Amino acid sequence: MKGRIPCFVLIFLFICSISFALDWQELKSEHFIVYFIGDEKFAKEVLDKAEVFYQRIAYELGYPRYSNFWTWDRRVKIYIYKEKDEFLKATSQPKWSEGMADYTNKQIVSYGWAKGFVESLLPHEMAHLIFRDFVGFKGEVPLWLDEGVAQWAEEQKRKDYKAMSKYYLKKETLLALDVMMTLDIRQVKENDKIHMRLIHSKDGQEGVLFLGGEELVNVYYLQAVSIVGFLIEKYGSDNFAVFCRQLRDGKSLEESLRFAYPLYIHSLKELEERWVTYLEES
Repeated sequence: MKGRIPCFVLIFLFICSISFALDWQELKSEHFIVYFIGDEKFAKEVLDKAEVFYQRIAYELGYPRYSNFWTWDRRVKIYIYKEKDEFLKATSQPKWSEGMADYTNKQIVSYGWAKGFVESLLPHEMAHLIFRDFVGFKGEVPLWLDEGVAQWAEEQKRKDYKAMSKYYLKKETLLALDVMMTLDIRQVKENDKIHMRLIHSKDGQEGVLFLGGEELVNVYYLQAVSIVGFLIEKYGSDNFAVFCRQLRDGKSLEESLRFAYPLYIHSLKELEERWVTYLEES
């Protein structure tokens, strides 16, 4: 609406206003600046790990050019608040939130010693930034792909993700991929009672699945990372980068799949079938 300030701008300004009032210290590396209060040892660990994850995530997603991308005044800023309450107050995030990625201002915001910060939250939020730096926001980039890429960056959880995907497949509790394309999981509340969604059974038949809000959220995110992992493990990082580049350049998801995987995947339905086969055989 005309005259209104976008929400992300307000959050950014609020973070800045609080930041000026706090006694921030900073550490710098080639691609990152860490702002912290108090625990310099933890901040140094975050900085060192960020550089390691930066190289690994870019390589695994097929984006090696990013090794020289976030430099000088384009370095990503990581804000580490001392306490969770300070983080929540500065960002207006929900109480369950442990951190956030600000795409527009290239920032990661969290608090010290958040559970799984270094090995989970940090690579997750970095992957969001790297992925969106590459594909942008103009093309047909489904939310599940963005979230799948971010979860795939959490390397220590990959075996668990695959095992759970196989479990849900066996239960026939996985969503149809065309449902994934249109579902905005951000609008689903975990305490919602029942959601009715279309599924495709293992024999290719359509069915209807009834899920509570929490289970729908869990299935969605699990399925997202499983499909991304399938594309990268089965066909390689280079082809995945080609796929994403086509999305960035404005092609539809199915056009991008046909361009990147011309011998294997020509439609959303074929992606779903090959992914299911991959789960069954792995």
